[in-house]
Amino acid sequence: MVSMSIASQTQTIEYPDSDGLPMADNTLQFQWIVTIQGSLDWIFRDHPNVFVAGDLLWYPVQGNNKLRAAPDAMVVFGRPKGYRGSYMQWREDDIPPQVVFEVLSPGNRASDITRKFQFYDTHQVEEYYVIDPDRNCVEGWIREAGSLELIANLDRWVSPRLGIHFQISEGQPVRLLQPDGTPFLTYQEARVLTEKARQLAAHESARAARLAAQLRALGV
Repeated sequence: MVSMSIASQTQTIEYPDSDGLPMADNTLQFQWIVTIQGSLDWIFRDHPNVFVAGDLLWYPVQGNNKLRAAPDAMVVFGRPKGYRGSYMQWREDDIPPQVVFEVLSPGNRASDITRKFQFYDTHQVEEYYVIDPDRNCVEGWIREAGSLELIANLDRWVSPRLGIHFQISEGQPVRLLQPDGTPFLTYQEARVLTEKARQLAAHESARAARLAAQLRALGV
């Protein structure tokens, strides 16, 4: 009877899809979050069992809906892509997100940053990166001997899980590079490149058509 009662209580617990907090505090933070999530999604677009999400509530323990975090971006290897209202770990083969990103805003308090670090450390995140766009800096930790340890130098660091590069130069904006060296792009930057490629393709197509017409006129 006791086990049935516990099971019944567990089944009635609700795990909200929202914590009521905004995704970002300002436009710069929002742009970084969207750029990181979108670029990671693109990198793993052909990997059906790599799940990428942004600002998604993660519940690591069944039966505790107060224990949760919403990483600005997270990557889970070994779980299929697809819609989720939240990431309930016990429904995901008990696989925690292996890589987590947080983007700071001026409103972040030291206690919040510490609490998040402890959460990710406790719940087995393998790589944790914190980007502060206002101070133009980034810090990273990697799991070693069972705990997250600070990465001494992130410049040219290659993420073991993601294969992405970090580029940090004094006086220059922090840059994240895809495995092929292509920088992470904002939506607008990506659209500009797409439009340039479209225009170039149209130009080459028109040039080929003109050449073909000239050859026909010459009876070739």
